[in-house]
Amino acid sequence: MTAGVSAAFQAHVEQGLTTLCRAWLVTRADGVTYGFTDHDQNLAFEGYSFQAGTGLTALALQQATGLSVDNTEAIGGLSDAAIRETDIEAGRFDGAEVRCWMVNWADVTTRWLMFRGSMGQLRRAGGAFHAELRGLSEALNRPLGRVYQKPCTAVLGDETCRFALDTPGYTEQLPVEQVERQQEFRWQDLAGFEPGWFARGQLEVLSGAAQGLGGVIKQDRSTGTFRVIELWQPLRAEIAAGDMVQLVAGCDKRMQSCRLKFNNLVNFQGFPDIPGEDWVMSVPKQNGTATGGSRR
Repeated sequence: MTAGVSAAFQAHVEQGLTTLCRAWLVTRADGVTYGFTDHDQNLAFEGYSFQAGTGLTALALQQATGLSVDNTEAIGGLSDAAIRETDIEAGRFDGAEVRCWMVNWADVTTRWLMFRGSMGQLRRAGGAFHAELRGLSEALNRPLGRVYQKPCTAVLGDETCRFALDTPGYTEQLPVEQVERQQEFRWQDLAGFEPGWFARGQLEVLSGAAQGLGGVIKQDRSTGTFRVIELWQPLRAEIAAGDMVQLVAGCDKRMQSCRLKFNNLVNFQGFPDIPGEDWVMSVPKQNGTATGGSRR
């Protein structure tokens, strides 16, 4: 049997006649959970309920030894009682954690956690969704390590930046006044903030149909009597006037901004004095500055 299988589960499988089914638990980034099973009755264990009759099935699970990536795919029907099409369109399931057990439905204490990973690409077809599932080793496909560059490599407010985003003057909560294409927000009055203060920052939706969604701010500009906040990409759910949003100040990753705008130079994660590319081409000179540029 596979490593990690309990003695009770192995004994159940070896007896020949089994009462096994699959149970899936999907946990979104916002903490909302969904439980499914391909059994004809609901199951419950570890504090979660797994609903039958959801139409969720799975293709063959490919698991490999070493650092190879495990892959599988889940297929299910779209319904209001389970995963809704509007939630998929809004991106609420992007990167959601997925766990899959093989369970003895006659005794749910006898089970085996056969897969753990995250949701990758989701697509819709014929009233159903197809979700690509990626194993834990998927993260090893990304480059890791620190990048040595002049700009800061931290994300504003993360564990390396350590800036408190709730500091007065750096966040603003307000209702939406006007919005176009779910991407361009306009306010008649947004006083107290310098021009461009929120550029490269974040907009987070606090209420309404798009609650929990957000995006990166592309521009913070004034047009006539309006202050305009434009996102790089439109939000994938409906935004209406009156919905509450939160604006977070933007950081352009420069040392000067870290010192003057955030007073956080002690946590600056860039290397402003690292030599530039032209330094490699510089040659000794008797006078002037050796910059590596063309000589006249």
